[in-house]
Amino acid sequence: MCGRFTLHHSTEDIAERFTVEQVLMDLVPRYNIAPSQPVSAIVEHESRTLEPFKWGLVPSWAQDPALGSGMINARAESASEKPAFRDAFRRRRCLIPASGYYEWKRVRDRSLPHYIHRADQDPFVMAGLWEEWKAPGGAIVRTCAVLTTQPNPFTAAIHQRMPAILTGEERQRWLDPQTDTGSLQGLLRPYPHDDLTAVEVGTEVNKAGFDDPSCIRVCPQELAGGGQLELPFG
Repeated sequence: MCGRFTLHHSTEDIAERFTVEQVLMDLVPRYNIAPSQPVSAIVEHESRTLEPFKWGLVPSWAQDPALGSGMINARAESASEKPAFRDAFRRRRCLIPASGYYEWKRVRDRSLPHYIHRADQDPFVMAGLWEEWKAPGGAIVRTCAVLTTQPNPFTAAIHQRMPAILTGEERQRWLDPQTDTGSLQGLLRPYPHDDLTAVEVGTEVNKAGFDDPSCIRVCPQELAGGGQLELPFG
């Protein structure tokens, strides 16, 4: 799954790298983005827009928005068929920018947080879905979910799932409303490149309300429980 991530790159950097034409929010550095919190997403309307959402997808037909707390991820293998996600999969796809993400590796009787990111420190985008839910009073709640897929050889050493990271032309195809949905499944595959790295970090990241640059700091060796995973897969 993908249950926490970071985005500490600037608004200008994200807009330039991912060809955003209209910015509807200013990014502030985030080091521990957790479910139910605000996130940014890139959506294709008349123009490509960076805009705010709440993390945890609430289907338009939901009776209770609390349903979103269990909808932070959508499995790539089944999202096109699941009632909660299939309409968004067809009509409301987005890109969720990130600087890195966290995953917890099970070591004996402990779950140790690891920070996974590109070795060159560049941001990336995760495939996402978004929805609008109308509250009884008429307010519109806009929410999103991250697509997850099988791990690549590197991340498999940490966890059995990873976010679906899109690159190059894949990003345009995912956003394009004209893309045949039957071809989208092929985009949601394990990340094929060898530019990821990971380090064990401190347990402060376990606290959803703790958001500080220290979250991505390498855990001191004397406190580390699982060793470091700094080499990209080969």
